[in-house]
Amino acid sequence: MTANPIFRVVEGPASGRCEQCGIRKKAVCAYCSTPELVLLDAMKSYKDFAPGEEIAAAGEETTHVGTVVEGVVSLSKTMIDGRRQMVGLLFPSDFIGRPFRAIAPFDAVAVTHVRVCRFKRKSFESLCEESPNLEKRLLEMTLDELDASREWMLLLGRKSAREKLASFLAILARRAAGLADKPLANGVTVELALTREQMSEYLGLTIETVSRQFSQLKREGVIALKSAREVAILDFARLLDASGDESDGDALY
Repeated sequence: MTANPIFRVVEGPASGRCEQCGIRKKAVCAYCSTPELVLLDAMKSYKDFAPGEEIAAAGEETTHVGTVVEGVVSLSKTMIDGRRQMVGLLFPSDFIGRPFRAIAPFDAVAVTHVRVCRFKRKSFESLCEESPNLEKRLLEMTLDELDASREWMLLLGRKSAREKLASFLAILARRAAGLADKPLANGVTVELALTREQMSEYLGLTIETVSRQFSQLKREGVIALKSAREVAILDFARLLDASGDESDGDALY
């Protein structure tokens, strides 16, 4: 298990009952009553995906939807000329798939080892129609994702290279603290699932620019590079200043 709950949840069994699940309070089933959880328990199954393995393919019918329990999933789109653009990342507690839509809009690929708590799409759709709690939480998560997408449009369109990388690290730090139900404090360590090349693609930068910005933030004492994949946030307030975002805002949560 990794030390960072962004990539693997260590609270409770990953194959047990819904009530024991370490991410339940953050997932689509967060508002479900006990009878509803019983129904979800009976419907669910778990599937593991190796790094690089395809979970869903754009343009193809999806038979399952579900929740990311462990790992990181990339969402991407391939353009007509063959270029590929990463458009999003999913972490534990994020929902994968589109209920009430048979065709997948994006390619979903496991970045790390991934475990998904899956439901047959049609069965899940039927339960949504009967469960206001499930429907409410799904709508809430959808609107949160819409807000995050708008923030990401701002990041890609208007922010400098420094602001882009700082914003990305702030997102990871907030997700780590949120999943662990702990206040965000200086010293939190995040594990980078993406390679420098993948980060450059995601942020719309060159690999060299990403490396330079990491080095600059390290020299300034904002972060410490524990390894190629581990970053400690030494001064979160300064990281937010570098990102160009309000220090008391929740836009990047």
